[in-house]
Amino acid sequence: MTEPLILGIETSCDETGAALVRGRELLADVTASSMDEHARFGGIVPEVASRAHLEAFVPTIDAALDAAHVTLDDVDAIAVTAGPGLVGSLTVGAAGAKALALATGKPLYGVNHVIGHAAVDELVHGAFPERFVALVVSGGHTSLLLVTDIATDVVELGQTLDDAAGEAFDKVGRLLGLPYPGGPYVDKLSQTGDRGAIRFPRGLSTGKDKARHPYDFSFSGLKTAVARYVEGYEDRGEEVPAADVAAGFSEAVADVLTRKALAACEVHGCDTLVVGGGFSANSRLRDLAAERAAEHGVTVRIPPIRFCTDNGAMIAALGSALVRSGAAPSSLDLPTDSGMPLQTIRV
Repeated sequence: MTEPLILGIETSCDETGAALVRGRELLADVTASSMDEHARFGGIVPEVASRAHLEAFVPTIDAALDAAHVTLDDVDAIAVTAGPGLVGSLTVGAAGAKALALATGKPLYGVNHVIGHAAVDELVHGAFPERFVALVVSGGHTSLLLVTDIATDVVELGQTLDDAAGEAFDKVGRLLGLPYPGGPYVDKLSQTGDRGAIRFPRGLSTGKDKARHPYDFSFSGLKTAVARYVEGYEDRGEEVPAADVAAGFSEAVADVLTRKALAACEVHGCDTLVVGGGFSANSRLRDLAAERAAEHGVTVRIPPIRFCTDNGAMIAALGSALVRSGAAPSSLDLPTDSGMPLQTIRV
């Protein structure tokens, strides 16, 4: 019997994504980004993002349907990001998805964006094991999850208490005079620097802080340490060793993320670590995760970079998992939630 065909719609921030998934097979994935419109402001402008979603919504879905050689009539269910994210962006996507569901009579699933970042890995590496740890790291989120069932049983072990990893990278990029978004530029620059030249602090990683927050993250102090280091050179009129700063900073972030993620695997008896989110494209995080996981006998699953940033495939993947699990659809008056907790997989 043919598995249901799911249309996934993602509009949590500045990317408008649409994808078609059947079971664990990705048929089409199309993304329209408004990143260039935000670059001159040095960050996301919510109103600009919302207007860009309005303009891209229908063309992006049409392009995905065409790429998959299907029509809306062929779709069995619609999944859309209900949170977390920017209120305006979420509202555009949810309103459009509701309209499609109402017009076609298809069931609608409002899903959690962060969990979608983990769910997309099934489209690449196949079915998940019975139990695994997921590390989701992006511009707005840094979360450690214990997953027994991606559709029904996700427990948040820890999260960032201040800046997310990707957010910290963007801020350090600005300190070093790099273009926005800073993450990819800091990553590239770090590859030419000496990781051991500067040791920046690792938040919540020692003593009582580690005991109280074994799986939580903090990057605000690290960001401040980098700022003070850079300012010291500038005050003395000396050239900032930007490559070494980027390398030392990148090492500090990757060190904390991988240590806490693998500690969670050990404590909870999991032999698989899934890493997702925009920051999972970071080269040092990928290398260090693979190196340390091998030492712990843990398998690391990280999807290709094109699935790390926001996309419709991750929402369609989570929607497909929900349909396979027999979860009831959301109502047509489903709310959006900019701060949706990770205990909520489906609205």
